[in-house]
Amino acid sequence: MDERTGNASSSTGGASSTDGAGPSDEALLARILAGTARATGEEFFRSVVRNLAVAVGSAYAFLAEVEPAHTRVRSLALWGRGRFLDNVGYDLRGTPCEDVIRGVMCHHPRDVQRKFPDDPMLVELAVESYLGVPLLDAQGQVLGHLAVLDTRPMSDEPRRLSIFQIFAARAAAELERLRLQRAQAESERRFRDLFDEAPIGYVYEDTQTRFVSANRAAMQILGLRPDQVANTVGRTLVAQTPENLGRLAPSLAAEQAGRELASIELELRRVSDGKPVWVQRWSRPEPDGKHTRTMIVDITDRVLAQRERNHLRQQNVYLREEIASEHNFDEIVGGSLQMRTVLDKVAQVAATDSTVLIVGETGTGKELIARALHAASRRKDKPLIKLNCAALPTGLIESELFGHEKGAFTGAVEKRVGRFALADGGTIFLDEIGDVPLDVQVRLLRVLQEREFEPVGSARTVEVDVRVVAATNRDLRQAVEEGTFRRDLYYRLAVFPIEVPPLRERHGDIGLLANWFVSRCAARMGKAIDAIDPATTRLLEQYPWPGNIRELQNLVERAVILAKDRTLRIDATLLHAGAAPASGQPAAPPRTAAENERQHILQVLDRARWRIEGEAGAAKALGLHPNTLRSRMKRFGIARPHDPS
Repeated sequence: MDERTGNASSSTGGASSTDGAGPSDEALLARILAGTARATGEEFFRSVVRNLAVAVGSAYAFLAEVEPAHTRVRSLALWGRGRFLDNVGYDLRGTPCEDVIRGVMCHHPRDVQRKFPDDPMLVELAVESYLGVPLLDAQGQVLGHLAVLDTRPMSDEPRRLSIFQIFAARAAAELERLRLQRAQAESERRFRDLFDEAPIGYVYEDTQTRFVSANRAAMQILGLRPDQVANTVGRTLVAQTPENLGRLAPSLAAEQAGRELASIELELRRVSDGKPVWVQRWSRPEPDGKHTRTMIVDITDRVLAQRERNHLRQQNVYLREEIASEHNFDEIVGGSLQMRTVLDKVAQVAATDSTVLIVGETGTGKELIARALHAASRRKDKPLIKLNCAALPTGLIESELFGHEKGAFTGAVEKRVGRFALADGGTIFLDEIGDVPLDVQVRLLRVLQEREFEPVGSARTVEVDVRVVAATNRDLRQAVEEGTFRRDLYYRLAVFPIEVPPLRERHGDIGLLANWFVSRCAARMGKAIDAIDPATTRLLEQYPWPGNIRELQNLVERAVILAKDRTLRIDATLLHAGAAPASGQPAAPPRTAAENERQHILQVLDRARWRIEGEAGAAKALGLHPNTLRSRMKRFGIARPHDPS
């Protein structure tokens, strides 16, 4: 051995086994049995080596456990010269223990120092003889060894060797038991860690739902403190609704009968604050028939998102049905007061042939209003012909409107029928009418007055029956004053003006429009998106939407492309990524949510003429208590323009 075993005394610690005066086999066996009968673990090992050394009269005795690599051992109990010594570890190479660890009983009655010259400990302790027995587990694997060493020759009496092997076997059994106990404790520790740290809630309960234990996730979901777990009855946490009770009763009955059912969804009430929490619950009865292992997963976010989605869907269906029943405008989504005013005007003028001028910012849906006008008119079975006057070069607008003859101008290689001729009997929608050049405005005025025109390059007059619906995002009155738009044409177009409100003034329609675009984009892209995150909806409602509905539609489409799960989420970075400044103006920095809220409050106060309370007051329009509105006005520094404060 290459490590010191301690300071041994010079005495032999007992009579030699070679003098014939030692105890009888029966006395030896009885002594060791008496010394180890009630001991276990470390106490057992210490008792074995002490009694074995004293009984056989050897100077030293030890019991060692082999390390995993089988190149070293470490003593578990070491007796020498009449006392216990400190445990040691040592390399096996060159020692008499090396063969024992290979599974062979080794007995060297004398000359052990000469046989193992590389083991200096044998010389230091003046060891003359050695007996070692391997400790084998039930599968025959070596766990360690039991050995005695003496400073004098050692007898090899067969019966003594048999007794030695008997106690070696008992020591092996105890060592194997301790190893299994350690492995079990380690396994329990690992499983306890998994149980406690698992993201899924685990509850161990009896068949009456009385909790025995719960992991951290379960306590967090249910709002329980550790000291409350043992006194909690699970079924008392279930919200007392017919739906919940109808789901729970069959599950509990199955548990009591020892059967496992599929998972169920339940609404619970948290112990700490009484707030509702929705969970997915599984339970598995234990073989003892008295307990169950229950798993719960928090699905509150999913349930609330689904409820919000269903609410918006039902609201959308209701509003669309109401709009369809009143106006038959299937493609228009929205139920705000502003949009209802627009649709009322559409319904009033649709049945006539009057010219309509639709005014509104870019992206507000002016073309949808034009289509609604056509769909509600007596011309609905005839074509609706559209032309974006700003999308064509100046020289081609006249040709597109009125057509041309072959050879009328360079590039006119064939005859072309104009949009007015195509729209005969139906409706023509002239978008961005403010961009029509002055020389074309003259011919357009004639069509409106006389219902006739000549194609470019032709002297032939063509009569048409066309209803004209025009749209613009420009201030045509200002254009008239500036001389860029004919006054007489303006009055011909503005027989019945309809102003489409910008999206920032349709606060209640933003959620409906967003859900509508999500469903369409997701279906087109083959994605499954069930809901919009509530935080996203709030963010959308606070944004000023300079690009109006078109910007919202493009943003939703971008977000659907980026979506990674069934809930659509949009953050402020994505919201401002597509924003562009107005033409000719520098881009303004994005406003914060607080700035948007301040601006929205100002707009509502202005529309309410700064009245705060009452049915027509700003507080009711904002859905706030009047005192809350006053508090926010104070926080944002909002005061009436004439108020000196």
